[in-house]
Amino acid sequence: MSKNVKISLGLFVLVLAIVLIPIFALRGAEFGGSDDAGSVKIEEIDSDYEPWATPVFELALQGELPGEIESLLFCVQTGIGVGVIAFLMGRFVERKKYEDSGSCQ
Repeated sequence: MSKNVKISLGLFVLVLAIVLIPIFALRGAEFGGSDDAGSVKIEEIDSDYEPWATPVFELALQGELPGEIESLLFCVQTGIGVGVIAFLMGRFVERKKYEDSGSCQ
């Protein structure tokens, strides 16, 4: 077996472990967002608490956003942020290459 095949198989086994270990380790775990946890804690502390602001989308839609739409908006926001960061990093790398080549005189 060549060195590249061994490395590829090792990486494949590592990826499988990363995917499968959490599935079995977190069996029965409950996941919730920080917004939900905060609301529950506030309710425990003061049951008469009234929020002083309402989310903009809830006002426009006369109710809560569906979970799929919230996830979509979060993913779009993440994609835009990653795009901006990648663009800036690319600019810095290319600027460094341009300055190192001495062609900016």
